[in-house]
Amino acid sequence: MTDSLETVHVGLPGREYDIRIGAGLIDRAGAEIAPLLARPRVAILTDETVAGLHLERFQDALAKAGIDAPALALPAGESTKGWEQFSRAVEWLIEQKVERRDMVVALGGGVIGDLAGFAAAVLRRGVRFVQVPTTLLAQVDSSVGGKTGINSRQGKNLIGAFHQPSLVLADIAVLETLTPRDFLAGYGEVVKYGLLGDADFFAWLEGEGPALARGDRDARARAVRRSCEMKAEIVMRDETEQGDRALLNLGHTFGHALEAATGYGDRLLHGEGVAIGCALAFDLSARMGLCSQEDPSRVRAHLAGMGMKRNLSDIPGELPDAEGLIALMGQDKKVQDGRLRFILARGIGAAFVADDVPHDLLRATLKDALARP
Repeated sequence: MTDSLETVHVGLPGREYDIRIGAGLIDRAGAEIAPLLARPRVAILTDETVAGLHLERFQDALAKAGIDAPALALPAGESTKGWEQFSRAVEWLIEQKVERRDMVVALGGGVIGDLAGFAAAVLRRGVRFVQVPTTLLAQVDSSVGGKTGINSRQGKNLIGAFHQPSLVLADIAVLETLTPRDFLAGYGEVVKYGLLGDADFFAWLEGEGPALARGDRDARARAVRRSCEMKAEIVMRDETEQGDRALLNLGHTFGHALEAATGYGDRLLHGEGVAIGCALAFDLSARMGLCSQEDPSRVRAHLAGMGMKRNLSDIPGELPDAEGLIALMGQDKKVQDGRLRFILARGIGAAFVADDVPHDLLRATLKDALARP
């Protein structure tokens, strides 16, 4: 096992930044962040769970570099990602006299990263921020690429802005504080990268996934690095999702509808919805004759081998019928000119954007999925 640090560079012109990956980054956060600061002060947004686990150590690391770092801990959970806690965070940042050249730090998972990034985007018309993601899902997905925002009663992530971070610190060691369920939810996003554009990476995950789940730091670092490399490559081609970036939404049209159906709560975590959504996207692709029938089976076999949710029947409680789920998809951000856009696949590692999915095939796919034990 090695604890060396690796760097993935996101080379957006004028908005370049590094993703630093490795164990121990929280303890050296001061050295990493200090060079970016106009004055030795940051404002930290976190949640109560993460604060109990990591905040004191993080603040101590900043203090060693002479950085003052007041913090606000918001309630943990998806329900925080709405207007009420967003307003609270922005008002707190103003009370802290955060200036235009200052830095906001998001210490937490995807909820905190999205909310803090959006707060930074709108505060004084834009202040810089650093992402310190503490979950696997945030390390491989939400902390990278500049999508920030909050949820509406009408749907997920409908209010937000593109605002790139100045730095991402992905400390592999903090993943050891996650529950198995939270780790595997994040793993749903890791699998997505292999499925959308790197068949070799998916094959590697089929072999090394159990080692990741057991806590192998080298395997975790490689998985985070490759996921970030793939996301960085796509974001550099298409920062504001006019084309290729939509590929990152593989599984999300289905997943977001399932999250809405389950109330954005503990019944279904985001990454669990993505994993089930990826399986459904391959089901639909096979039904349309785009990929072989073996591909959906291979996807489900890997998810099953990892002990992950993969079928609608794995979600506790009642779900809407097929038409009800399709109606929920209608609120998704990927709707364009009233047409649902899906990310489908011609095989593992070969995803593409489709906006011409026949309604009857989509309905049949969902009806069969709802009937599957």
